[in-house]
Amino acid sequence: MTKIFNKQNIFLLLLIVMVLMAKLVPFHESYNRYFNLSAFIDWGIAGIFLLYGLKLNLKEVVKDISNWKLHLLIQSGTFILFPLLVLLFYPWVKGSEYENIWLSVFFLACLPSTVSSSVVMVSIAKGNVTSAIFNASISGLIGIVMTPLLMSFFLEPASGSGNHGEVVQQLLMKVLLPIILGILLNPVLKKWVTKYSNVIAEFDRLIILLIVYESFSTAFIENIFVSVPSVVFLILALSVVFLFFAVYNILQFLAGKMKFNAKDIITVTFCGSKKSLVHGSLFLLVLGIPEDQKVLFLLPVMVYHSFQLFYVSWLANKIARKASDV
Repeated sequence: MTKIFNKQNIFLLLLIVMVLMAKLVPFHESYNRYFNLSAFIDWGIAGIFLLYGLKLNLKEVVKDISNWKLHLLIQSGTFILFPLLVLLFYPWVKGSEYENIWLSVFFLACLPSTVSSSVVMVSIAKGNVTSAIFNASISGLIGIVMTPLLMSFFLEPASGSGNHGEVVQQLLMKVLLPIILGILLNPVLKKWVTKYSNVIAEFDRLIILLIVYESFSTAFIENIFVSVPSVVFLILALSVVFLFFAVYNILQFLAGKMKFNAKDIITVTFCGSKKSLVHGSLFLLVLGIPEDQKVLFLLPVMVYHSFQLFYVSWLANKIARKASDV
């Protein structure tokens, strides 16, 4: 496997370590007087999106915008096909004990695509890297609007109508304003961001690990896992794996019908079938998901993230080997 994948593999192991730490040494609210973990995570979220704006290469975005059919298919897969496939099952779970499980999978379906791993995997498989960079970047920006919009149809009745203004405020303060500030500072700090890109990537991972630790600490302290038995975890795991293969194969079929070349098909299937753990972890806090449901919402995202890394990495290397044999 590649060096990049080994780094991702270590990150997956660290996610498991965070869950174990939350079980053995959970972070109690009283510990905030020594170190305010929630405040650090809040500032970390803003920092991630500030750095995201700083890293955004506007010239590359403008240069690749002409390949609009490819971009439209990828973004339609991410924000239309994914949610529609999950919505098909809503009539069967509406009002039942499984509605929250369904909603957690729908939350996954509403998330934007990954940035780094999408580009890395497309590069390994010899796909269209420029378009991968464009779509990975633009997906996060579209997700700022689309993810809360799609979730609002189902979250408001459960969370109460009074929290919508607070959600918008959180999105502005933690997501949108830092990105805008990053884009404005891009010409000044672009060289600095490029120079320390490895350190910045580690900061992203640190915040995600802390979010997982804090969420699972709350779950273990309040015995929330009693409400997530093993059968529920199995349903979630099977659901997200099914979702991945359904989207991947549908996008591959549509890309073939649209007569895309081999490189563009790789880009469509890899970018269009990815979901971001970074955005999943951040939107979990921004959207006002109730404390007793955070772990339930985080589980599908973590399972999907793990599966897509392992499977797509294997698939990318397989495609690359086939291409080199030709």
